[in-house]
Amino acid sequence: MVGDAAAVRLAARPVDRPTAGANLVGDAGRGILFEIVTGVLNIQYDYIFGFSFYTGHYFAAWVFIAGFAMHVALKFPRMLTGLRSLPLRKVLCTRLIDTRPEPPDPDGLVPAHPADPTMSRRGALALVGSGALLMAVLTAGQTLGGITRDAALLLPRGRSRGPHDFQVNRTAIAAGIDPRRTGTQWRLTLTGGASTVVVDRGTLAGMAQRSARLPIACVEGWSSTQTWSGVPLAELARLAGVPSPRSARVTSLERGGAFARANLQANQIRDPDSLLALRVNGADLSLDHGYPARVIVPALPGVHNTKWVSSIRFEAG
Repeated sequence: MVGDAAAVRLAARPVDRPTAGANLVGDAGRGILFEIVTGVLNIQYDYIFGFSFYTGHYFAAWVFIAGFAMHVALKFPRMLTGLRSLPLRKVLCTRLIDTRPEPPDPDGLVPAHPADPTMSRRGALALVGSGALLMAVLTAGQTLGGITRDAALLLPRGRSRGPHDFQVNRTAIAAGIDPRRTGTQWRLTLTGGASTVVVDRGTLAGMAQRSARLPIACVEGWSSTQTWSGVPLAELARLAGVPSPRSARVTSLERGGAFARANLQANQIRDPDSLLALRVNGADLSLDHGYPARVIVPALPGVHNTKWVSSIRFEAG
């Protein structure tokens, strides 16, 4: 009974707001630290953590969001008081020599005997703002490309010049592509009709070509819009003897990769901009970008725009 009474008294105690706030900040901090560490490892393809990056990343993101939102809710009155006590104009006009510490607060966040300031508040704002601007520029170089491409100093997706200077998420070497299989002996196999159709790259290049300006949108957050040229998938379906396919299964020369195969639906095949691309930005595909042929489909995640295509099986509707 004594234990029960103690438990009741403990449960009836008011929440220690400073402690709760500190715990929430800690949870949010651990969440964002997890995001940064696993994100950097993912960029470098170093999956040493033994679990799905995507699942873990999303769970940690929710931990951070929940902790941050609850912390803001608890501290919102204090935030308003602090912002009103120091108008932005006053902060921007205060020099280092005139910077004074905050008055003591009930939560003990301000030291009782602070040392002399080494940075003014406007200096801190400038440091954070310039750091955020720098990160925005570096990120734009990877996620947007174009004229911002050269600003990405720590570009993890590789850099080249000319028509092929856009992101490569998986190189031919990483995918285990044998260059000998992509040369003159390469053939595209089309199945699903009455008989198997096999064509070489020269035959594909001699067919009616279509160009479309389409993005590769990666599930990691970056995208890159390029001009692709090749044979519409609908034309290949007709060539295979399946004029009205309900689906298609695209297979790559890559062996064993998670995205060495992709399934396409009827609406994706029928879209006139869905191509088996042979060229990009006026030049033949490079090996890393999928030479001799790759799929490019509007509004399809990049991992399903299969590179190094070896065969397509069309299913009749």
